[in-house]
Amino acid sequence: MELAFIPSPSRGVLYLGPIPLRGYAFCIIIGVFVAVWLGNKRWIARGGRAGTVADIAVWAVPFGLVGGRLYHVITDYELYFSEGRDWVDAFKIWEGGLGIWGAIALGAVGAWIGCRRRGIPLPAYADAIAPGIAFAQAIGRWGNWFNQELYGKPTDLPWALEITSSSDGRVPGTYHPTFLYESLWCVGVAFLVIWADRRFRLGHGRAFALYVAAYCTGRAWIEYMRVDDAHHILGLRLNVWTAIFVFLLAVTYLVVSSKKRPGREDVVEPGAAASGDDADSGEKPENAGKDDEVADDSEADAARNEAGSGKKT
Repeated sequence: MELAFIPSPSRGVLYLGPIPLRGYAFCIIIGVFVAVWLGNKRWIARGGRAGTVADIAVWAVPFGLVGGRLYHVITDYELYFSEGRDWVDAFKIWEGGLGIWGAIALGAVGAWIGCRRRGIPLPAYADAIAPGIAFAQAIGRWGNWFNQELYGKPTDLPWALEITSSSDGRVPGTYHPTFLYESLWCVGVAFLVIWADRRFRLGHGRAFALYVAAYCTGRAWIEYMRVDDAHHILGLRLNVWTAIFVFLLAVTYLVVSSKKRPGREDVVEPGAAASGDDADSGEKPENAGKDDEVADDSEADAARNEAGSGKKT
């Protein structure tokens, strides 16, 4: 009896003449665009200028790609620097291998530089882009599907992933599609952050901290399912320990920040309200409606007073 399964693509790259079009790269690019688009909408809704998120992303994205690659190469150095390996492959980012931990860490440095140049608080920016990053991760994980990598233990479940490649130690068969599990988990994390941000008006970096904590929770159990080679500490994969450590940091930040700086920032981008960007973009900050009502009432009172003084005259 033939089992149902998720087929893997026969190849992860198409050629447009001499130009290679790689599925992995396309997933990363699409994810970045989604993160910037959603981040921009959320930033405007918080009272910021249109385009600010993209301007800062010019700093954050390159730093994030370098950080993600560095983490992967450092933690899996034997893939590039052991006997029989070519160290030049460490620069071939299109073949896969980005560590989210390094991407977020160094990407935050790039975002800090961009925010500092614009006079913007980094925590407010991080809150705006947090759900977008989760969606970007969800899309980016499909790059692993194109490369036939990051799958789990063998299974005969109907949604098993079929691996057909035998290169780099792969054994053809059907396995748990851990890339799909993480993709779906990231979508859930994004919606969780959006809901919690609206419900509790998270500010000062707490929406971003919630994203980090929720992602780490899923990453820990998904990582435990994977069968690819990895360094272990006390019987657990290195990334499991990383997820636990980062989760504790995120939860600690949530608790401390909520006590020290409750509520949400009143101003996220100095001068944005006076610039007229909100009207041009078609978006309004959260208090824009209330301000308009106050202005309308003041104009009405002034008109009544003027009419009254005309009658007395």
